[in-house]
Amino acid sequence: MSRIAFLVFFLTTSFVFSQEKNKDFFVDANYFYGTILRHNKDISHLVKAHPDGFIVGFNRKTYGAERWQQEYNYPDWGFSFVHQNAHYDVLGENYGLYGHFNFYFLKRNLFFRIGQGIAYNSNPFDLETNFKNNAYGTSFLSSTYLMLNYNKQNIFKNFGVQAGIALVHYSNGNFKAPNSSTNAFTLNVGVQYSVADERNPEYISDSLPKKISEPIKYNFVFRGGLNESDYLNLGQHPFFVVSAFADKRLSYKSMLQLGADFFYLPFLKKEIEYLSIAFPSAGVEGDEDFKRVGIFAGHELHINKLAVVSQVGYYVYYPYDFEGRTYFRAGLKYYLTDKLFSAITLKSHGAKVEGVEFGVGIRI
Repeated sequence: MSRIAFLVFFLTTSFVFSQEKNKDFFVDANYFYGTILRHNKDISHLVKAHPDGFIVGFNRKTYGAERWQQEYNYPDWGFSFVHQNAHYDVLGENYGLYGHFNFYFLKRNLFFRIGQGIAYNSNPFDLETNFKNNAYGTSFLSSTYLMLNYNKQNIFKNFGVQAGIALVHYSNGNFKAPNSSTNAFTLNVGVQYSVADERNPEYISDSLPKKISEPIKYNFVFRGGLNESDYLNLGQHPFFVVSAFADKRLSYKSMLQLGADFFYLPFLKKEIEYLSIAFPSAGVEGDEDFKRVGIFAGHELHINKLAVVSQVGYYVYYPYDFEGRTYFRAGLKYYLTDKLFSAITLKSHGAKVEGVEFGVGIRI
């Protein structure tokens, strides 16, 4: 599942920026050192040492040839590779490939990078040989990293320096149990090399309309995927989500949403059956409905044909108690046309991931 998610992201990013005429780029290499955060009590036994590693990035510069570049202060886009060594053999080592953006602030001295991709873990959970690794249930993991760095480019000829903080997240999206995941908070320091000495680049700055007049639109989305209960050996099961919502475009970047979800979740059916038999004192009868209905409010941040989705929902039909009534959804959408879009989203309850959703939808 995570491999497909990254492939879609990679191809989408490549397509969106394939028309970019600018050929200026720079590469950076960063060493990091930090600690694994105890975001979940279930991973306390895994926090034994301080992880370290490196991040290598390829960054294509933009100068405002398209509106989204001017709206976001001429960001970079690119690809990066991350290696993390947990220095604890139970967790193994992670190797990841990502697509990323760099967004600049403070006269381009500070940048924020967000990268999304896939990682390979060298020692995932195995009931016989590595039962302690409840963080990674599979070798291939979905991974996100955030980096906030102060940077100075072209200090000496084409070389520059950067330093700051980064957060690196690994999870398989509950595709297969267990999936407690890890988050590493790190400090990093690195160097840059630019292909050209762009000390005074010419940025395009057109007079852009500040308002977009657009009526309320209606969306219908079908999502699906595979996930598994946290109770081992209950098997992977397909799930389906049907969503309907209205949206209102507030600006070139921003859109608000309000709607409802219907969830068909067979993994909950298996969990309910299991608990009713194995733990009769848990209060589960075995005939509870495994379906749910929720209402949600959300936001989309548009970057060209890509959109970053964030939603918070509440179950109004909640027959079986699983991780609470509040849920969250975050991910990416790609607008194939003005009306058709695809989406990859992650649904969670707080820090607990329920599944990775792959969707298609229509906006009318």
